[in-house]
Formats: sequence, C-alpha cells, structure tokens
Amino acid sequence: MDLKTASALRRLRLVSGPEAISFLLLLVCSVLKRTTDFNAVPVMGAVHGFLFVLYVLFWADAWNRAKWPLKTAALYFVLSVLPTGGFFAERMLKREAESAVIASRARREGVVGA
Repeated sequence: MDLKTASALRRLRLVSGPEAISFLLLLVCSVLKRTTDFNAVPVMGAVHGFLFVLYVLFWADAWNRAKWPLKTAALYFVLSVLPTGGFFAERMLKREAESAVIASRARREGVVGA
C-alpha cells in the first residue's frame, strides 16, 4: 500500500468516529426537541452534516485509492448512514491498515506468500 492510499484510509478512519458520535447526538437532540424546550438540532444538524460530507468525500477518495470492490465500498457507505456504523467502519479500517502494514513489512523482508 502506498503512502497516499494509507493516508486516505487514515482520514476516513479518523472522521468515522466523530461522524458516528455526531449522528447519535443529533438523534438525542431530536428527541429532546420533541420532549422538552431544549432545541440543539440546528447546531448538531450542521455539525453532523459537515462531518457526513467529510466522511463521504474521504470515502470516495479511499475507494478510488484502495481499489475496493463495489461490495466493500458499499459496505463502508452503508455504515455511514447507520447510527453506530461509523464505529464499525473505524474498527474495520484499522484492521485493514494493520494488515497492509504487516504485508508491507513481509514483502520488504522477503517473506514468501506476502
């Protein structure tokens, strides 16, 4: 994996957690808006919208650079629209990055089958 691909995956991983948290907070704010006088939906909506747009941009870049099959790319996109999906995406991306580092080290050391 080259440096640009690793950077794209890292950016996507780093935004997936905050995007998931903002989604959950937006859901809480929506409930509070309907049950109390507290209305933070406009603020949380803007924050979540910004993070979601970043996620989609970073997702598209990672898909392009990592050459994911359509099934993998679709999975990461679907995870972005599920309330806790960003946490799963972050975990999967971390595993993918760790596997790439291991494979890269094995190739560098000349291990057969890497």
